[in-house]
Amino acid sequence: MSHTLAAVFDNRADAERARNELISAGIGTDAVHLNDSSGTTGTGLGTTSAGTQDTSLGDSIKHFFTNLFGDDDDDDRAVYGEAVNRGKCVLTVQTPTQVEVERAADIVERFGPIDIDEHKTQWQASGWNASMAQGSASSMSASQQSGVTGSMAGGTGSQQGLTGAGSMQRAETESQVIPVMQEELKVGKRMVQRGGVRIYQRLVETPVQESVNLREEHVNVQRRPVDRPIDPSQVGAFKDTSFELRESAEEAVVQKTARVVEEVVVGKQASQRTEQISDTLRSTQVDVERLGTTEDEDYYRGHWTSNFASTGGSYDDYAPAYRYGAAMRGSDEYRNRSWDESEATLRSSWESRYPQSTWEKFKAAVRHGWDRITS
Repeated sequence: MSHTLAAVFDNRADAERARNELISAGIGTDAVHLNDSSGTTGTGLGTTSAGTQDTSLGDSIKHFFTNLFGDDDDDDRAVYGEAVNRGKCVLTVQTPTQVEVERAADIVERFGPIDIDEHKTQWQASGWNASMAQGSASSMSASQQSGVTGSMAGGTGSQQGLTGAGSMQRAETESQVIPVMQEELKVGKRMVQRGGVRIYQRLVETPVQESVNLREEHVNVQRRPVDRPIDPSQVGAFKDTSFELRESAEEAVVQKTARVVEEVVVGKQASQRTEQISDTLRSTQVDVERLGTTEDEDYYRGHWTSNFASTGGSYDDYAPAYRYGAAMRGSDEYRNRSWDESEATLRSSWESRYPQSTWEKFKAAVRHGWDRITS
């Protein structure tokens, strides 16, 4: 099954830039095609032979969009054919998966495709209708066919595109899921090294001096002459005998003892502190803008003609402002709020969505769309 995306551009230059970007992004050249009044650029969707020179430009356009959208989708075929007739350029992309076609849509949107539904409404307001377009496509002269070259688009399987901003059409699925995303902040803890102390123990030798008194004994021998009678008690001394008398002296004895004179206590002390964490969380918001009916568009166009047409520009410049005011008034956020209460937030949201469109210029159109829903 193939998936098809169709986008309409005001000029071929923008469409070719989008085509080149798609090819650079990896989408094959045979999957990307351009169709305008000069013909179709691209291959792989079927070809026209040299023997069909009598086929008119209108028939070629009809065949191109018949192959692209199928025989049962006359309305889309007529609308895109009318876009080509009016000088627009149609870019089509065929991919094998929905993911690929969505990626292609994101790329194409950057190059400013037009809103084909809005232009269809304008054409219908001026008297154009699909059945008229089908008839006129067949009546174009064969002399115009010389500008049709290359290959016609031929779809395989069921074509499926994407409904989105600009002119990207052909959403055949019943619904589309748009995720709303939001970041959450989770704060945890981890242990990190913050420094500390390193303890060194060194041996230090310090010279010391101490005084001590030492006692010494010396033997003195004296001989002195005497002359006296012997004592009778000493008569027994006439015999051999001996005795010793020893000298003594004190010496210094050094003894060292170790004593604990100080204690160094090393430990850790835990404490608690509160740190304020500041960060930015991202989220997505999905704003739903209700499209106006044909009656709404006619009403807004009439108001633009009366109030803004003389100031320059076109209705296409002001149409988003009318729709924005109506959509915001109908949303749950603003349903029960007055214009004065809501203007500040409306302005902020507008400037975020349309940074190139000043609020003061389009404020009156936004207010008119707001008041239409209110009334």
